[in-house]
Amino acid sequence: MQDKLKIAVFIDYDNIEIGVKSTLKGEFNVGVVLDALKERGDIVAKFAYADWGRNEQAKRQMAENAVQMVQRVISPRGDKNGADINLALDALEMAFTHDHINAFAIVSGDSDFIPLVNKLKMYGKTVFVVGGRAFTSTILQKNCHEFISFESLMDTEPRDKSHARPAKPQRPRPEPLDLAQAMPLVERALQALERRGAKPQLGLLKSTMLQLDPTFTEKAYGASTFTEFVEKLQAAGFVNVTGAEGRYFIERKPAAQPERPPLKPEEALPLLRDVLETHRLEMDNGVLAEELETWVKREHSDFDCKRYGFQEFAELLNYAQDKLLVRIQPDEEKGLMVYLGAEFYPPADVEFIPAEPVLQFAEAVASQKPARRARRTRAKTAGETAAKKAGRAGRRKKSAAAES
Repeated sequence: MQDKLKIAVFIDYDNIEIGVKSTLKGEFNVGVVLDALKERGDIVAKFAYADWGRNEQAKRQMAENAVQMVQRVISPRGDKNGADINLALDALEMAFTHDHINAFAIVSGDSDFIPLVNKLKMYGKTVFVVGGRAFTSTILQKNCHEFISFESLMDTEPRDKSHARPAKPQRPRPEPLDLAQAMPLVERALQALERRGAKPQLGLLKSTMLQLDPTFTEKAYGASTFTEFVEKLQAAGFVNVTGAEGRYFIERKPAAQPERPPLKPEEALPLLRDVLETHRLEMDNGVLAEELETWVKREHSDFDCKRYGFQEFAELLNYAQDKLLVRIQPDEEKGLMVYLGAEFYPPADVEFIPAEPVLQFAEAVASQKPARRARRTRAKTAGETAAKKAGRAGRRKKSAAAES
């Protein structure tokens, strides 16, 4: 990443607001998000897209933080895809016309913005995505340069500039993950630095870890800073640390193995699939995420989503949605609703036609087309020749009659 980042912020307010409210049971606070981005560079432009006519409180919040509000024009069908396209077009236009802006922050959990993120990266821009781990597409999380989870910001006290009223308290962070969950990523980063012959200092280690996994944050492990995170690893006996504070060098301890090896996220899917199959009838109309979690724990008493790298059950559901196992739908009144995913609804049966005869038929048709064109050409040429001969014969008769 570049030393000095000039960041343009684009907020998909409708998406982020309902995600925070229904999934994290909190209120979206743009000031907290902007403060987190200021730690990474200078914010030079701020835009938020929404139907502002229905949310006066949100308008006041945006005005207090000098965020330019862009009105969304929702179609009569309620489709907001056109507005998402406007956000993407505005971001790309800024990337083309403002060379000094070298970083973009997309505040949204919508997977529709994956092409925008990829395009901005293609043009050499640093891309941050800000959203909730429980409702932001895992594909979007993995494809930016750094994913800033809203969960890691939720215990930060929002700043009320007017000081006239107390700020709304935010929900505390989820319980931290076991440090053993971080060790595979730490070891990969240290091995990468060793192969490059680079000294594993704090800043270099963290930037390498983010290159390997943009979703990493030390806050998920109960550390407020990366220095504290490394000190926790040292205290747990996972790494060796040399040097003074601020000039730490980190080394691997190959002999250090966690007592209980962490499980991979995908290993939670078979367990969840079994529960969904058992309760398939109840799932037809959707269930609350809390109810589904109760079923899972009732049928698997030792289940703990943290063993799979998820701080909360909703994060597992978000991961399972990208694997087509479930479909999650935020509901402002009820909360997070869960439905069976595409895996449980295979395409309708159609008459099977073996591929080989189809290919042979297609090839035969393709090979006949030139022959038919040639026949039509020959017939046309023959017709034109006959017409010309008839014309010449007629002219000769007329000439003979005139002479006589």
